[in-house]
Amino acid sequence: MKIRTQVGIVGAGPAGLMLAHLLRLQGIECVVVENRSRRYVEERVRAGVLEQGTVDTLNETGLGERMRKEGLHHDGVYLRFADRSHRIDFVELTGRAVTVYGQQEVVKDLIAAALHAGTPIMFESSDVAVHDLTTQQPRISYRDVAGAAHDVVCDFIAGCDGFHGVCRPSMPAGHLEFFDRVFPFAWLGVLAESEPVSPELIYAHHERGFALFSMRSPGVTRLYLQCKPVEDMAQWPDDRIWEELQRRLGNDAPVVATGRITQKGVTPMRSFVAAPMRHGRLFLAGDAAHIVPPTGAKGMNLAIADVRVLSKAVGDFYRDGSEDRLNRYSEICLRRVWKGQRFSAWMTSLLHRIPGQSPFDYRVQLAELDYITGSRAAATALAENYVGLPFEAS
Repeated sequence: MKIRTQVGIVGAGPAGLMLAHLLRLQGIECVVVENRSRRYVEERVRAGVLEQGTVDTLNETGLGERMRKEGLHHDGVYLRFADRSHRIDFVELTGRAVTVYGQQEVVKDLIAAALHAGTPIMFESSDVAVHDLTTQQPRISYRDVAGAAHDVVCDFIAGCDGFHGVCRPSMPAGHLEFFDRVFPFAWLGVLAESEPVSPELIYAHHERGFALFSMRSPGVTRLYLQCKPVEDMAQWPDDRIWEELQRRLGNDAPVVATGRITQKGVTPMRSFVAAPMRHGRLFLAGDAAHIVPPTGAKGMNLAIADVRVLSKAVGDFYRDGSEDRLNRYSEICLRRVWKGQRFSAWMTSLLHRIPGQSPFDYRVQLAELDYITGSRAAATALAENYVGLPFEAS
């Protein structure tokens, strides 16, 4: 079966679904092809910190109602080191804030809006591939859940299928340049049914390793411990996790309220960029083109920034035939991507114990944290990056 549309989107994560939403608001037709089930993508727990610009995007495009009711508005974060806590006040320093609202909740809202508007989302597609990328009619082939073969013929393809997707590898050999850094540690993350005891996130630098206290709702906390890249989870029973979190987050106060741990997992720490983000009529967005370590809370926010640019570029093409912004898509996006990479790598190197770290380097980390929390200029630099740099469209 052949389906004709204007934009074919591979991937029903935040990037693909937001792109579909932004295109739909401009009257541009699209089809989304996703290899996972609807239940899987709606329950996949990922990032939860939304920059001010991402929050504004959701509100401005009619997707913010549930986020405004259920999201947790944060005016700052705490940095904890040397047994002391220091608050970085985002609103005072920048006039902006962040909102904690899980990626899976954003996805639920986007799927509901797409289905309400009649945007086709082909869940549980197999054998997904992209073809004819340098022609004016590229196509996406896939098999539906019953095994029937389909072709989506379109004007443009958006590769929003993540780091392990099919779109980036479909670009010809030698077209892409890769920039990669793998950090020698990971995060052991847990989701727990416990009431948050801090109103805002706590980033902790500790001699035993980094720890992060965050939350997903008034009754659910999200907590992380620095660990080895490969961990035997059997060596991390619940009691050990709670004990280590309390030790790293602060023994002088009950920072952690224990509760039933409902999820455990290890998150690798990696930086990756593939450039350019375009080949012919195929445009990469989000994790398909770049990933960041989660320390700076930039992953989903960079994906939203990408598709804002792409939606405007496609809109220019259909409105007046202009390809200027399409031709500069990669250039525009990568400016922000590299700033996000810089901030994420800096936060990661600042807050974690580096294997083999010398006593000198450890003291330099503490001195930098002391400088950040004692200098308004340094605190402002951290705050403006954390709440999100201005969007770039040209």
